[in-house]
Order: sequence, then structure tokens, then C-alpha cells
Amino acid sequence: MSSATSGKASLAAIARHVEARKPGWRTEIVQGGLIVSPLRDGPHLEAVAEVMLVCATAGLHGGASRVIQGIGLCLPEEPEDYAVPDLSVVNADYREHLVRGNCYASDCFRLVADVVSDELNSKADAYALAKIPVYVVVDRENQALHVLTDPAEDGYAHHRVHAPGEIVTLPDSIGANVSLDVQRILKAGQPSVS
Repeated sequence: MSSATSGKASLAAIARHVEARKPGWRTEIVQGGLIVSPLRDGPHLEAVAEVMLVCATAGLHGGASRVIQGIGLCLPEEPEDYAVPDLSVVNADYREHLVRGNCYASDCFRLVADVVSDELNSKADAYALAKIPVYVVVDRENQALHVLTDPAEDGYAHHRVHAPGEIVTLPDSIGANVSLDVQRILKAGQPSVS
């Protein structure tokens, strides 16, 4: 076993260890590195719910697709790589695309969305490499909504940043006409005042 392979196995073991001891924490292995996210706060989940409800109301949950929170996505760069987007729109037959553990092949994903409290992370490049057609990022810190489309090997070819007050129409390739109210989603995601 090479040191690179044993290092990856160690990341998977560390990920399982964290998840077992920190209920609600999320681990991901992206581009060979471990990402650990703490328990998400209510506003984070409310922003996810806003996007989910719009997608479901547009008809993406039922028929040819499903709208699912926290589903595992196998990433192609390294054998153990996987991500857990906050929200995904997947083909209805996603169960037939189970690869390992609770992670599914990227070819059944139409859209993934993440709510972040910092700038874009390495997941954007990994999702592009996995050929995820649309990546939506709700950026709570900078009060912006990012829509990345047209995946390529070196990232997404199109990246538009939207401000509060804008209505964003997502590409038809996801399977329905979906328009997101940036202000409403960002307001839902504003952290609680303590």
C-alpha cells in the first residue's frame, strides 16, 4: 500500500471518527483534503429550505427528479473523495447510481447548492470536475448568491454573482423553470443575534 493510499484511508477513518463523536457535524473529502463543518445553525438550514421549497414548487420533486438535502456525492478526483451538498436536485433513479457508502455517482445530479459563511471553497472546482451542471452558493457573509454553470476541467465556465433585490432564473437544464429571490434567501440565512 503506498503512502498516498494509506493517507486517504486515514482521512476516511478520521471522517468516520468525527461523525461518530460529533453528532450533526459533516465531513467531506474534497480534492484529497478533509473538510469538517460544525453543526449548522437555524438560519443556515432556513436558507437551504428556501431554495428547496422553490425547487419543489417548480416541480423538481416528483416525476423525473427529486430534491434532497445532504445526499452524498462521489467526486472523481481521488478514490475516497466525496461531498455532501446542503441541497441537491437529482434524477429520480438516483438509487440506481449508488457507488459506495451513502454516496451517489455525479451523473445523476442536476444541481447542488451550499450555504456558506465564507468565500467560495474548493468544492466549486471539485463539482465542476464532476460535471455537476449547476452549482448555487448562498454566501451569507458577503450577502451574495453565486450561480456557477457550464462545468469544465478547470472550473465552471460561467460564474455570476447576484445581489439582494435580484431574481435569478436558473438554467432550464435542471428540469424546470426555477427563479430564486436573492433577498429572500439571504434574509433567511442571516445569523441569529446573540
